Amino acid sequence: MDVVVRGLNMKVNDNLEAYAKSKLDKLDRYLPNIAEVRVDLTTQHTKRGEDLAIAQITIRHSRGAILRAEDKSSGDFRKAIDSAVDKMYRRIQRFKGKRKRKGAERFIATVEELSLAEEIPDVAPYDEEIPDGIEALIERRKDIELAAMNEAEAIEQMELLGHNFFMFFNGATGEINVIYKRTTGGYGILAPRTPA
Repeated sequence: MDVVVRGLNMKVNDNLEAYAKSKLDKLDRYLPNIAEVRVDLTTQHTKRGEDLAIAQITIRHSRGAILRAEDKSSGDFRKAIDSAVDKMYRRIQRFKGKRKRKGAERFIATVEELSLAEEIPDVAPYDEEIPDGIEALIERRKDIELAAMNEAEAIEQMELLGHNFFMFFNGATGEINVIYKRTTGGYGILAPRTPA
């Protein structure tokens, strides 16, 4: 399992990279078939003048599921990494504990993976009941009319609505996109792509 540590708008020193890798090198014991582990480290300036250290961990599973955990700490990357790892253990526990639902097979652990995986220490078993049928999980459906617009117009519309995300028809690409606010600042675009 390869762990990649990246600094966003900062340089990650060797000690911090080694610390992050040492905290994450056991993940495949708890969740086999991990394709990739990435740690993104960045800082965020606050109005109070202190900088927040942010650690975001992303696991890509071999079947396509993506697990992500993030934490912030007042200037201490090691604390942020520790907390993000603890959150990731809970995400893994949830992934392993999900019951099979039609159409969601790649987002649950297989029997083989569960038999190979060790129990995560100090994490309560995931036992959330999943209601029968997907309809029980969806509380609201909303039909929206998509007007063609560019990305700048979509950002403006999202801000006017006061939302953290906005779905729109991108006139430049001819696709439906989702624009969203990133917790580290700025915006992101989700564009559809089907697997090859």
